[in-house]
Amino acid sequence: MSSTTAQQAVDLVRAVQGALTRGDGRTALRLAQEAEAALPRDADIKLQKALAQRVLGDLAGAIATIDDALAIEPYHFVALLSKASLVERLSGERAAAVHYRNALAAAPHDLPGPLQAPAEHGRQVIQRTDAALEAHLRARTAEVQADCTAQGRKRFEESVGIFSGRAPAYVQQPLYLHYPRLPAIPFYEREQFPWLAELEAATDTIRGELDGALAQAGDDFAPYIQYPKGAPVNQWGELNHNRRWSSFFLWRDGERQGQACALCPKTAALLESLPMADQPGFAPTAMFSALDAKTHIPPHTGSTNVRLLCHLPLILPGPARFRVGGETREWKMGEAWVFDDTIEHEAWNDADQLRVILIFDVWNPLLDEGERALVTAMLAAKKEFFGG
Repeated sequence: MSSTTAQQAVDLVRAVQGALTRGDGRTALRLAQEAEAALPRDADIKLQKALAQRVLGDLAGAIATIDDALAIEPYHFVALLSKASLVERLSGERAAAVHYRNALAAAPHDLPGPLQAPAEHGRQVIQRTDAALEAHLRARTAEVQADCTAQGRKRFEESVGIFSGRAPAYVQQPLYLHYPRLPAIPFYEREQFPWLAELEAATDTIRGELDGALAQAGDDFAPYIQYPKGAPVNQWGELNHNRRWSSFFLWRDGERQGQACALCPKTAALLESLPMADQPGFAPTAMFSALDAKTHIPPHTGSTNVRLLCHLPLILPGPARFRVGGETREWKMGEAWVFDDTIEHEAWNDADQLRVILIFDVWNPLLDEGERALVTAMLAAKKEFFGG
């Protein structure tokens, strides 16, 4: 193509825009077709043509033209958003929702001002459609659920949110070791940990030793997040080297902290009687975790699904929440729980005073003794391989 022809096409596009500004759809369409003939692989010219077709009321033709543009540039955000809008006008919100979802998935990080309102409209269409679908699914399955067990209903309720698109599917995302064929269960059933009652019964004893640790070794409650200078801190910027979230370790990466355990001998003895994960150089870890008033621990995941974490609240001055995956619970004094920390989780202390819980890791009960030994040996072997 000669440079003259290309320049003529550019001039034609300007003329198309002028005709559209005047509301002259027929002239705009004729000029856009001429420009398209000169530059048939220009997606933006096809969008101008589709806009002219839209002005003329030919919505189906406009969609077909946008599809031609997307065949050239499949992730063209304006084309995707325009198609969604046209489908909405032609067939309604439910038909358009999937197209708005595709468009928003391709949206640039910083949307230009003129595109923010239509993008927000798309988000609202998606939300309304997802909510309507979820309500429809619940209504149509209500009678069938009557024959389901309590655990089955709970699992099904979560699936409805995921299937309707309203809620994400939370999966295990271990930072270090993913052990296969272990289910992604946010909070495990109490029946799998018969020792929980013994732990809960010792709440007052552990709390008394915690009070002593706070009084005698308060400075040893160090910031839990301690990234070195220059390291990417991601979501931890606010809490990095910040005592708003601090910890006092009884065991750390498999090593018993002698002085800390001497301050809390009954707590240490109780923990030693429980099935804490035993992986030299890695686990167990047991600590008092202190979170200041009105402080939020952002979403994160743990290192491996071969072990689970146990929480026992010790100082709970007011409301405090904890989310694992799609399930959020309130801590209650005297009640412990066990959860999979490789599933995204976060915590809030909504109270006006310090909140402290006991955290320690235990073996995932679905691993047999032989597997535990193999995993421990494998972790040690990797550490040895890299000279650790």
